[in-house]
Amino acid sequence: QVQLVESGGGMVKGGGSLRLSCAASGRTSRWYAMGWFRQAPGKEREFVAAIYKSGGDPYYADSLKGRFTASRDNAKNTVYLQMNSLKPEDTAIYFCACALTFKRYGLGDVGSYDYWGPGTQVTVSS
Repeated sequence: QVQLVESGGGMVKGGGSLRLSCAASGRTSRWYAMGWFRQAPGKEREFVAAIYKSGGDPYYADSLKGRFTASRDNAKNTVYLQMNSLKPEDTAIYFCACALTFKRYGLGDVGSYDYWGPGTQVTVSS
C-alpha cells in the first residue's frame, strides 16, 4: 500500500505561482513513476505531468509545457509541481498518483496509476 497526500493548493491571482507537494508513505520503495492530474468541475480528469523515480526528464501535457515543472526528492518520498503564470483555466482539483510498474497505457493515462491522493484545490482568479 502507498498513501499519497497533496498540499500547497490555494487561491492565487492570474499570473501568480503555486508549488504543490505530494508526500508518499507506506511501501514507497516500490514506485516506478508519479503523476499529476487535474479535474475541473464538469470535466474529465486530465494529465498534467509525470516523473520517473529513476531519473530522466519529466513528461508533460503539451499544453502545459513551459509553465509547469515537476520534480522529485526521493530521499523525502515527495514529488513537486511548480506552477507558474497561472491562468483561471488552471482552476481545478490537482491529484498526484503513483504507478508501481510500467503499464502499456502510458503515463498520461489514469489507468497507469495504482494509488491516488485525495487532491488539493487550486483556484486562480482573473
